Amino acid sequence: MPANRIIADRAEFIDALEMLRCGRVLVHADDAGDERCLIDGHVLYTAFKPLCDFALIDEVHPEADVGRMHCYRLTPRGRDFAERACESWKRLSLIERLAVRLTG
Repeated sequence: MPANRIIADRAEFIDALEMLRCGRVLVHADDAGDERCLIDGHVLYTAFKPLCDFALIDEVHPEADVGRMHCYRLTPRGRDFAERACESWKRLSLIERLAVRLTG
């Protein structure tokens, strides 16, 4: 994993892992020009780059032509990481999770 990569919003990152772990698909548009993407209608602002950098997601090729949209799912490594990260997140107290959501 890249040592210099910072996860800007840890709560968003965990939320993305949880949604991907449940089978949702992350969608990123070529013309977005930034890291924003969608999972099940939820906008992710910062989680896409670290998910790619840490090789937790991989592009899947849908059967239908979706143009310049790219779809991603968890890799086997990503699934294992998501299980551990989400379990760790659930062990935090409500106050600790709230603090992470407020501070990033």
